[in-house]
Amino acid sequence: MLKLRFIDDHKLEAGCDEAGRGCLAGPVFAAAVILPFDFKNELLNDSKKLNEKNRNILRKIIEEEAVAWAVASMSHQEIDEINILNASIFSMHKAIKKLPIQPDRLLIDGNRFKALPTIEHHTIVKGDGKYLAIAAASILAKTYRDAYMDNIHKEFPAYDWIKNKGYPTLKHREAIMDYGITPYHRKSFRLYGQLKLNL
Repeated sequence: MLKLRFIDDHKLEAGCDEAGRGCLAGPVFAAAVILPFDFKNELLNDSKKLNEKNRNILRKIIEEEAVAWAVASMSHQEIDEINILNASIFSMHKAIKKLPIQPDRLLIDGNRFKALPTIEHHTIVKGDGKYLAIAAASILAKTYRDAYMDNIHKEFPAYDWIKNKGYPTLKHREAIMDYGITPYHRKSFRLYGQLKLNL
């Protein structure tokens, strides 16, 4: 059972999470979500534990019921320039700054974050499976990024992004070996890794 509050007080808490950190192609997306104090939803969980249908159902619920929410991204070029850890953190910063209401407290999925001067923050390992606000942020980041990858799949269907969303699946790596990289690939990543082929 995921918890609604990190600290039981009257401060506004925003959950933050990212999607696409381990991908070979495409941007990293992040979301920030402030949920109501009385929010309840039994389906809401870490986006990785839900199927696509349920993630899309929850996206609509979150967007309609959240006190505030925002989504932001950092491009593959920015990832190459500043590295994926910094791009993940800065995409969270961008999402937080886009919120129409400034939260008092941030709940960050993971163990790394660069503090924002005016907002208290707490890093929580596997937080998307512990707190509803972080889970909600994981849903928005994942669904928005998936939609982006589905769209650019139309330009480069050989890489199977509609299924793998840019992650290093066998089919994705085989396409890189056969066709080279696309303008969407992250050049700072190890793109030509060892393929495990069943020969």
